Amino acid sequence: MKEVIAVVRINMMNQTKQALTDCGIDAFFAHEAHGRGKGFVNPQVLEGVAQGYEEAAAILGEKGKLYPKRLVTVVVEDSQVPCVVETITNTNQTGMPGDGKIFVLPIGEAVRVRTGEAGVKAIV
Repeated sequence: MKEVIAVVRINMMNQTKQALTDCGIDAFFAHEAHGRGKGFVNPQVLEGVAQGYEEAAAILGEKGKLYPKRLVTVVVEDSQVPCVVETITNTNQTGMPGDGKIFVLPIGEAVRVRTGEAGVKAIV
């Protein structure tokens, strides 16, 4: 089993939900999140702030803020990971900064609380 965590634009959430459903993934979590990528802050601006330049601090105040995002979490069988990653990528890729990130992590165990089923049975 794997956990796929995707950070996506807030305005792409409905398309992402539909695309995952079309891929056969009906169960997932979506969380509100705030963040930014490293490309949103110019290193020269950070250096200027460190040296005490007020202009740099003003620019950092505008560019250094956190942006609203959605964090989508899906736990799937290993064989479904390529479909999930491809679906999320194709749905959210605009070629512009801020399209998001996808992380794939191993899951050691899963247990369905209602029935006590464990392993893959708990997620299907």
